Amino acid sequence: MINLFKKSFSPSSYLGVDIGTTSIKAVEVERGKARPRVVNYGLLESSGYLARANQALQTSGLKIFEGDVIELLKTVVKTMGTTTTNAIASLPPFSVFMTVLDFPQMEQKQIEQAMIYQAKQYVPLPIAEVALDWMKVMDYQDDKGFAHQKILLISVPREQIEKYQRIFKTAGLALHALEIESLSIARIFGNDPTPTIVVDIGSRSTNAVFLDKGRLMWSAQSDFASASLTQALASSLGINPLRAEELKKERGVAGTGPNYELSTIMMPFLDAIISEVKKAQYAYAERFPTAAKAERVVLAGGGANLLGIEKYWEREFGAPTVKATPFSRFEYAPQVAPLAAELNPTMSVALGLGMKELI
Repeated sequence: MINLFKKSFSPSSYLGVDIGTTSIKAVEVERGKARPRVVNYGLLESSGYLARANQALQTSGLKIFEGDVIELLKTVVKTMGTTTTNAIASLPPFSVFMTVLDFPQMEQKQIEQAMIYQAKQYVPLPIAEVALDWMKVMDYQDDKGFAHQKILLISVPREQIEKYQRIFKTAGLALHALEIESLSIARIFGNDPTPTIVVDIGSRSTNAVFLDKGRLMWSAQSDFASASLTQALASSLGINPLRAEELKKERGVAGTGPNYELSTIMMPFLDAIISEVKKAQYAYAERFPTAAKAERVVLAGGGANLLGIEKYWEREFGAPTVKATPFSRFEYAPQVAPLAAELNPTMSVALGLGMKELI
């Protein structure tokens, strides 16, 4: 299992924290009777990014604005009234370098030795400046009958890890582990055998996660995301971005009659996201030629709550499309049930983190 940084940890309850580009999502979980139980959750978004297109909590340039994140994280924890200070957090896809390597079948010790050598050739930073991890994602035989394995190599700048450690310490939390978002997303599917592409649409970044038999195989990141649709509405209609965001959420891309104009403004930008996922799908097929073709698309992230997106995506992408339902893997209070449909996509990564130590 990929676990780039971990302290000794046997929790009765803890926080799963997803620091996005413009929001922080947190969920407090504990052991339930049959499944992990959601004790509490929090979601806080920085509205400043709507008014200023270049403002975000963190960016694909690996910048993370510690002061802003610390204050928002403190606010989330205080508002939630959490009973624990233990936390696990996710790393966004743009802060991670990933590649797929092919090896003959060999012992674990041999793989470890070979991986360090291979990492020096592929990782764009000096090895001393990154944390490395890897996981086997596929066994297969070549056309001559020789056994091979594909291994996902992951590296994260140590500077990024140290920033997360400072942020959580200053916010009064004990950070016990960091893991890549893609693995957190994969966890909410359990052992589901359906070959799946999970498209996590955030405000500034979209992550396409490829799963086979419930296992993470590969992921690809794009800068086309939900904020593009908001900015398109604001520019086309000459309105404040805050109002454009409201219209986007109210009308979506299912508009007819007077709402049709709004849909047509957003559609090209949604098409751009779809195009990026198709490119990722093609790259995945090249890396894993024997892998099963995806049989469905699951939409996650705040951008998945766009009205009418499932039907539009299914028509344009050509595969059955649904929204993520991670709350189905948890026990939770009855009053959460009416909110689960909207929270499901947005809280997918945080809930995946919440399952990490309790399954």
